[in-house]
Amino acid sequence: MAMNSVHIGLSTPPKPPISHHSSFLSPRPHFYFPKKHPFIHQDSHYKTHKNNIITTPKRISSSMAAAATPSDTNKKPFSVLFVCLGNICRSPAAEGVFTHLVKQKGLDSNFFIDSAGTINYHEGNDADPRMKAASKRRGIEITSLSRPIRPSDFKDFDLILAMDKQNKDDILAAFERWSFRETLPADSYKKVKLMCSYCTKHNETQVPDPYYGGPQGFEKVLDLLEDACESLLESILAENSSSKGS
Repeated sequence: MAMNSVHIGLSTPPKPPISHHSSFLSPRPHFYFPKKHPFIHQDSHYKTHKNNIITTPKRISSSMAAAATPSDTNKKPFSVLFVCLGNICRSPAAEGVFTHLVKQKGLDSNFFIDSAGTINYHEGNDADPRMKAASKRRGIEITSLSRPIRPSDFKDFDLILAMDKQNKDDILAAFERWSFRETLPADSYKKVKLMCSYCTKHNETQVPDPYYGGPQGFEKVLDLLEDACESLLESILAENSSSKGS
């Protein structure tokens, strides 16, 4: 398995293997979790080094200015977090696809977009080069670095999208363990949804992990993500438009 060999020196014992489940290989996933649960992650250890994330609110785009009220200009950008297992294939690709789509619409100042993993195994690493190459062929750049999900994500993001059911279960299980959940609305868990729930052209219910598959696996992931992201953006814009009119 290609595992960022630059980080494994002769004096450093190799890490135990991690299984990136792929539906192209086996219907039974196996996940590796470190003894210290990777969900327990301190914000002070996180470095904000993702180039395609809007980190501060900006003025809304000129295309929306005509319909905006004075209070709209100070409205917090809608925040979306994409989550998979290691944050090196599916979720960074989803981040890239959605960011690309938002920028094409001239709405980049209206969104805060990020991605994370349910484990910290690849923390600080670039996205899988095969995923980056497949995305680039479609004109989509992936520039983010892997990081694990952290407690504050439930406060910072309006929507958390899991790539598969196991990811969703792990996110919700972590949320139940974090004591700060008592400070959030009781229905905060509802912001966690499956990515494919937004698909309109495909019948898949999960985005398969392509890590051990061939090139067709990465193309399939991008097909699903492009489908879901288009519908996702339409849904968010429709909801925001509805809330303004109410």
